[in-house]
Amino acid sequence: MNHPSTICGFGSHVPETVVTNDDIAGRHSLTPEWIVSRTGIEARRVAAPGHTGTDMALAASLAALQGAGRSAPALTHILYATCTPDAACPSAACVLAGKLGLKNRMAVDINAACAGFLNGLELARALIALAPDACVLLVASESLSHRCNWEDPGTAVLFGDGAGAVLVTGPDAATASGSAPAALVTDSLLGTDGGKGGLLRISGGFSASPYALGDVVGPDYFIRMDGGLVYKHAVRNMTSCCQTLLARNGLSSADVDLFIPHQANLRIIEAVGKRLGIPQERCFLNVHKYGNTSAASIPLALDEAIREGTLVAGMRVLLTSFGGGLTWGAALLQF
Repeated sequence: MNHPSTICGFGSHVPETVVTNDDIAGRHSLTPEWIVSRTGIEARRVAAPGHTGTDMALAASLAALQGAGRSAPALTHILYATCTPDAACPSAACVLAGKLGLKNRMAVDINAACAGFLNGLELARALIALAPDACVLLVASESLSHRCNWEDPGTAVLFGDGAGAVLVTGPDAATASGSAPAALVTDSLLGTDGGKGGLLRISGGFSASPYALGDVVGPDYFIRMDGGLVYKHAVRNMTSCCQTLLARNGLSSADVDLFIPHQANLRIIEAVGKRLGIPQERCFLNVHKYGNTSAASIPLALDEAIREGTLVAGMRVLLTSFGGGLTWGAALLQF
């Protein structure tokens, strides 16, 4: 039996430290205006030393719990989307469970890069179908500044740190005393192309590119990207995925009240919106403030859109993302 899934809590967290274009531009003989013209990004947040990805995830998770009128013991599962965990082992999900004071819960990491949140949402829906009374914490947190080569202008201008979280339940459990609006997950669609994974990668220190004790950390430890090809694949696959998802639900772009794409680059967002026929006024943007926060981007944007009053009850919302892997996806929410 297919049990509908509902998001009943939203939360987010960004570090206090702001790195502006002025802070980066001079280092690479760029101008702040050039960075904005190419990316739409004006600033990004960077975690302070010792402030880990799971610390950000904890803050976002507690906010989501509060918004849903729940407490941590109500959680039955923890899904943690990230490509920058605190450590290879233990998993970030297990570390977060410990920080929430929880034991004997399923707690697993999901690595689908920038599409991690949408992949996690699909898994959360599957868990609700299996156990309709479950309460799933889906959190995405990224510490990309730790894997960003600040000497590489092609990536240094793009990435920031942050976290976002939601609670996913069955529809009957979504009527808790929380203050946030609830959203029915109408449908979702995911895709991958592993043959093109080399276009966007972080490889150093893992089994395909191991380090020995005393080795100098090389450029393969940091984010490496073929920006031009990533742009083309991102626009093509995000557009196609959204079109397919809308069509199989008997909808068109005119039926979308708010479009929340992955906040990677304003040029990508504008290109996808244009191809879908969604005007700028129905597209939510915060990439100028936070840069590309990878898996955290969509839940962070969802929470901010709700807090600002841009996203309100009655809206149909289209989400889409694209990331390393290559991975991409889209989802429809009905608030």
